[in-house]
Amino acid sequence: MKKAGVTPHIVHVSTAYVAGARKGVVPERSLDHDARWRTELAAARAARESVEWDSRRPAVLRRLLAEARKDHGKSGPQSTSAAAEERRKEWVENQLIEYGRLRAQSVGWPDVYTFTKALGERVAEETLIGVMPLSVVRPAIVESSLKHPYPGWIDGFKMADPLILAYGRGILPEFPGLPDGALDIIPVDIVVNATLAVAAAPPPVDEPAYYHVGSGARNPLTFRGIHESVREYFTEHPMPDGGRGQIKVPEWTFPGARRVERQLRTGEKVLSVAQKLLLSAPATKRTRHWQDDLTRQQDKVDFLRKYADLYGVYTEAEVVYTDNKLLALHRSLPADRVEDHGFDAAVVDWHHYLQEVHYPAVTATMRKATVGRRTSNSALPPLKRSANGGDVVAVFDLEGTIVASNVIETYLLARLCDLPRSGWPGELADLVRKLPRYLAAERRDRGEFLRTFMRRYAGADEAGLARIVHDRLGDALLRRSHPEAIRQVRKHRAAGHRTVLITGTVDVLVQPIAGLFDEVVASRLHVRDGRYSGFLESPPLVGEARAAWLRRYAENAGALLTESYAYGDSYSDRPLLEAVGHPIAVNPDPHLYRHARSRRWPVAQWKAYTLPVGDAFLETVP
Repeated sequence: MKKAGVTPHIVHVSTAYVAGARKGVVPERSLDHDARWRTELAAARAARESVEWDSRRPAVLRRLLAEARKDHGKSGPQSTSAAAEERRKEWVENQLIEYGRLRAQSVGWPDVYTFTKALGERVAEETLIGVMPLSVVRPAIVESSLKHPYPGWIDGFKMADPLILAYGRGILPEFPGLPDGALDIIPVDIVVNATLAVAAAPPPVDEPAYYHVGSGARNPLTFRGIHESVREYFTEHPMPDGGRGQIKVPEWTFPGARRVERQLRTGEKVLSVAQKLLLSAPATKRTRHWQDDLTRQQDKVDFLRKYADLYGVYTEAEVVYTDNKLLALHRSLPADRVEDHGFDAAVVDWHHYLQEVHYPAVTATMRKATVGRRTSNSALPPLKRSANGGDVVAVFDLEGTIVASNVIETYLLARLCDLPRSGWPGELADLVRKLPRYLAAERRDRGEFLRTFMRRYAGADEAGLARIVHDRLGDALLRRSHPEAIRQVRKHRAAGHRTVLITGTVDVLVQPIAGLFDEVVASRLHVRDGRYSGFLESPPLVGEARAAWLRRYAENAGALLTESYAYGDSYSDRPLLEAVGHPIAVNPDPHLYRHARSRRWPVAQWKAYTLPVGDAFLETVP
């Protein structure tokens, strides 16, 4: 452009909120501050390096690793280490966010966004003043278009849109903000028109121009006013509640930021305690219903926390951004260009714009997405027939998934079959006495529990146990199976899928249902002179070891894991479930249920034949 004899005009787009945390009138001129952008940039880079080093200190890593072990220890060491590293990265991010926020607030800006925008203006001024014309355009809160290219157009959701949608969905019972404070909203096409007009009016090289593009100076919209408007809209046009009727929106009382913060902290503490209690509760239909309710409440609190931190300061603003210079530029337009190319915010009729343009545009996609939406994700996905035999695998866990029993119950069935009734009290008393030890091992590691519990088979006759399973125990175990599970296995076989059973149960106990599967992977007890020693022949396949086995099996069999299925009931099955393209949580424990719902996995509730355990004993022993 210089070779052509043209001096470029640089239009720098900033934000009206670049003025920082202040009250009163803000004129259209250069910012008055002493922040040095080079120093702040160097400090931010140094902070990044410092926080990275701090995140690797033993005290931090020890705490993060302990948290990861508590949640993921049963899945295996790789799952634990991956979770610990993810927590470390989150710790770094949170530390840097806090550093940036506090630094911005310490020099007069509410957040990093506005602070760095101010530094950006200073960079432009230092670089361009005296070199080429510079104009700085400072829009306020940009929202959907008033007219062009059509009413309601916007590229993505902007600041107010998530709040509007959340309110319409009943998620925001309150929000920090001053009822009489101006929420400076401006349609995007007015901002575009203003920016183009600014570009066509270059200032002198040594006198940069500054323009505010907002509505607060001459056509103010209060926070209370927009609340009344959005409440009126959602009262007349309520959002669907996923097939459960329509959502009734709350009415705000504007209690103030401090009270909202106290309510928010109280809610976070109560939900944290409730979550811990539910995760340790038995997995029942009622507790899963409570978990769903708790998750919805947690989503509301998380949303309120996020947006209160992000946007609370903008809804508490007591500032007016003057637009005298922008108005003068608008009035300089030829009369025939004002209708389509004007940018006077005073012409906006807020009732028309909000009720008939903006709200319908913002909610349209959400309304389509919620029409006919199921409130439960219990439906299983349809099975696709295997194009090539064996390229799809369906992997099933046993206890809690195929049968309504566990390793301890199966052992008892077998043991009491082999004992006279006079020996039952002693066996049951010994099991009860050692039960705390078994439960402690189960909480730490599934493999440790299996190794510990399998010692009870020490001395058992190998042939005798096989006879008990064949003659008596097999039918009882089949009666403890889930009919839906058996049908699902058969559906997979009919679809040409390879069916695999993976269990920590002793292989001889699995024989009654082994015929359903193409492959059975079970624990094998060491045998010496025809009797079990109580030790395993090889490490049990639990946690992430199951996923590793499946990956190797799929590689050898030529199966596609992305098209394959896995069924499990325990959070320790998570690595196995995540290894396939179609994971299904069956009768999940609280941890797995929460994880499955967060990942939108199907959740199946399969019931066994209602045969009490005591009746099973009586039917299998003389």
